[in-house]
Amino acid sequence: MTEETKIRVLVVDDSAFTRKVLRESLAASDAIEVVGFARDGLDALEKIAALKPDVITLDLVMPNLDGLGVLRALQSLPKPPAVVVVSTAEQEGEQGVAALVGGAFDLVHKPTALALDHLYELGDELVRKVLAAGESGRGPPSAAPKVLAAAAFGRPVRTALVVMGASTGGPHAIHSLLRALPAGFPAPIAIVLHLPPGYTDAFARRLDSECALDVREAEDGMPLRAGLVVVARGGVHMRIRKHNGGQEVELGRNPADSLHRPSVDSLFVSAAEHVGERTLGVVLTGMGSDGLVGSRAIHAAGGRVLTEAASSCVVYGMPRCVFEDGIAYAEAPLERMAELLLAHL
Repeated sequence: MTEETKIRVLVVDDSAFTRKVLRESLAASDAIEVVGFARDGLDALEKIAALKPDVITLDLVMPNLDGLGVLRALQSLPKPPAVVVVSTAEQEGEQGVAALVGGAFDLVHKPTALALDHLYELGDELVRKVLAAGESGRGPPSAAPKVLAAAAFGRPVRTALVVMGASTGGPHAIHSLLRALPAGFPAPIAIVLHLPPGYTDAFARRLDSECALDVREAEDGMPLRAGLVVVARGGVHMRIRKHNGGQEVELGRNPADSLHRPSVDSLFVSAAEHVGERTLGVVLTGMGSDGLVGSRAIHAAGGRVLTEAASSCVVYGMPRCVFEDGIAYAEAPLERMAELLLAHL
């Protein structure tokens, strides 16, 4: 790989030891070139202007200007670098969620203990997410969205449950979508998002404070009701089960070999099993194919699935799999997804 095609990365962290670990972790990939380091937010902005990196890894707690301040400053640039946050949930959960909602590409969980063996554990995940962030800015322009998929479906029935799934770019997408939904929403909403343990409670609390709906982190046995939004806990699968004539949340660690935990597929399949044709699935931005198996289950049960269009996705992976499989009832860009969702209740 030539120097011109490598993804150029600026490492931003106030800890010299952490900068060393991140540099050595990123050096494991011949597709990445670390072009510099910054010790605080003000230093980062100067280095970004001078070096023009494709991606920055961003610490959140720094002197002079913190990570959130850097993110806000980047919004004024015509072509800002993609941002991969390196954060500890125990100390920076709220800031990490704010960064993701504010436009950070993704987040890598940094162990609290700075012992060498613990910190180096993040290497593979860091490389994978930096590569994805770098490639996200190099692809061709998205095609114009098709608002309705050309497929034959049965007569729509009233929706009893909305299930949503997202991954990369998901916190911002879900935040935007839920803020656009009105109070008095006529069905419960269950959400699976690929976030590490320790961040989902902060994400649910932020949504609850900024949305008209009642948003909670999921608890085992929590009954579902209209207007309630439940967010799956990081590290635990969330399923739907029947209870007293309605539905409730079921949390568990099986299947243990699932690529993602929580899994969109696990949620969607359980909804198809227990709610059937009255299920409405929504697949938003994300890497990979989690949600495809579950969307097939919803479709087979007579329910409907909506997908986010390529034009607004941070990564057009999860929704693309569903749309190209021919089982999406409709698709729309994020700014029209609330309208589309409400029209299909």
